[in-house]
Amino acid sequence: MRSKGFDFGLYVITGENYHPGRKLEQVMEQALLGGADIVQLRAKDAPKREVLAQARMLRDLTARYQVPLIINDHLDIALAVSADGVHLGQEDLPLAEARAILGPDKIIGISTHNIAQALEAQAGGADYIGVGPVFPTGTKPGRQAVTTSYVREAADRVTIPFVAIGGITLDNVDAVLEAGAKRICAVSAIVGSADPAETSRAFKHRLRAFAAMAMPNPASKQIRVNGRDEWTNAGSVQELVGQYGLQDARIVVELDGVILSREAWARTQVSEGAQLELVHFVGGG
Repeated sequence: MRSKGFDFGLYVITGENYHPGRKLEQVMEQALLGGADIVQLRAKDAPKREVLAQARMLRDLTARYQVPLIINDHLDIALAVSADGVHLGQEDLPLAEARAILGPDKIIGISTHNIAQALEAQAGGADYIGVGPVFPTGTKPGRQAVTTSYVREAADRVTIPFVAIGGITLDNVDAVLEAGAKRICAVSAIVGSADPAETSRAFKHRLRAFAAMAMPNPASKQIRVNGRDEWTNAGSVQELVGQYGLQDARIVVELDGVILSREAWARTQVSEGAQLELVHFVGGG
C-alpha cells in the first residue's frame, strides 16, 4: 500500500488499557467510522500470540475500511498478517535493516524526539516520522515532552510526512496545528473516550479547518459551523456535509436558524457568513 503519494491526517493507535470492558475491535471500528486514516497496533506488554491474534483481527477490519494497518515493533507479525508497515522506536531495529527485511513497498515510520533524529530518519528512507511526545503522556511515562517547539522545527525542516503525537486532546490540538502540524496522532483521547467515532470526527474537523485556513482558495468562504469559524469551498449544504464525512450519518442540519430536510441539501447554497449547526445522532432513539 506504500506509494509516492502516501499521506494521512488522523492516526489512531490502540490502547486497551484506556477502554476496560470494551472490546478492541469495537473501539477501533468506531475510530474508523469517525475517519481514522491509519491504525497502529501497539501492544508492548502483551504475549506475542495475543498480539498476532489482534493483528489478524485488525488486518481484516482495516481492509474493510481500506485504511493502512501499521504494527508497532513486530516486523514478523507485520509480515505474517500482511500489514501495510511497521512503526519503530529509536531503540528498535535500525531502519536500514527493517527495510531490508520488509522490502521497498512497506510503510516504515520512526519515532523521533528531536530534529537530529528526524533528519536522520528522513535521510534513511522513512516514509513518515512521529514527532513527540508533544505533551506529557501515559503511553511514554518518564519521557520529557518535546513541546510544540519541536513541532515548529519539524514543520520548517522535515519534508516527509510527520505526525504529532503525545498527550494530544481536543483541548490542546489547536496549539499543535498552529505550530505547523498537519497530521495528528491520538491514543487515549480517542480510544479512551465514551464515543471514539465522534471524537475522531472532531479531530478530523479541526484538521480540515486548519488546512482550509492555511490555504484558502478564491472559492473559499468563511462560515460558522457549530460555533466555530471555518473556511470552506463547498457550494451547497450537501457538499459541506460531505467535506465533514457525514453524508451517510444521521444528522440534522440547521442553516441560519432554519432546519433543512435532507432533500434540500443539494439545492441549498452555502453563502459567506452562513451559520450552521450539524447535529449528529449516534445509536438509536
